[in-house]
Amino acid sequence: MIDRADVAEFSVLKTYQPPLSALTGSVVTGTGRYGKFLDLITEPGAGSEAGPGKLHLITHLARAGWVRWRDSLPDQPTRPGKGPLAFRLRFADGAGLDLTEAGTRKRLAVYLVTDPAQVPGIASLGPDPLAPEFTVEVLAGLLAGRRTQIKGVLRDQKIIAGIGNAYSDEVLHAARMSPFRLAASLSEPEVADLHAVIVGTLRSAVDRSAGLSAADLKAEKKSGLAVHGRAGQTCPVCGDVIREVSFADSALQYCPTCQTDGKPLADRRMSRLLK
Repeated sequence: MIDRADVAEFSVLKTYQPPLSALTGSVVTGTGRYGKFLDLITEPGAGSEAGPGKLHLITHLARAGWVRWRDSLPDQPTRPGKGPLAFRLRFADGAGLDLTEAGTRKRLAVYLVTDPAQVPGIASLGPDPLAPEFTVEVLAGLLAGRRTQIKGVLRDQKIIAGIGNAYSDEVLHAARMSPFRLAASLSEPEVADLHAVIVGTLRSAVDRSAGLSAADLKAEKKSGLAVHGRAGQTCPVCGDVIREVSFADSALQYCPTCQTDGKPLADRRMSRLLK
């Protein structure tokens, strides 16, 4: 049973009705996931302040957020401060969850809603690539006529939910495909191969992380990546040097031999430095 929900960073809470006090006395009955949004499903218990029906405590951890289980939490409510703690959910037995976020770019988000579709980011999500409904035909329909680079398509949560920057690099490397390839240019066999690589890459990542503690997750993820975050290192497939293309708020990594017939891709940042 939930004892209390506290906000330690005001910017983290994105909804105000129902209030967080509605969680007091509720019980957790399930969990869900929508792309990169995590859903803690609750129902009213004895003494709950919530009305009839379920409530969904939904979080998006962004790039630097963590969910940490605590066996024991203080009785006193949290107070806003400058530390990494952003949100706390305490259960009646004293245990609970801390949501933390390092750095100055506060993007972690918490929503309390009666329907997940009330969260704008969920309402606009594309299909989940690990869902049975994500077939080769569905992927083909998403790519058809799209005159944009395949890297951008795979990253766009409104087109395909949950792949993101790191695993789009990994998918394209495994598929031996240039990140700058136009989505609409893929042949039927290439779409089928890309579908298999997307599903296989994500399933493998999930399987590797199963049962690991929070302290081990990041190291495990890095160890399982072939190209992402490894610019300047050796490609594990062919031995070529992994290259990088930088953008305003992100970067992609790729192997020229495996993905671009040995040709480096244009990097505006490097072009400016060479002038």
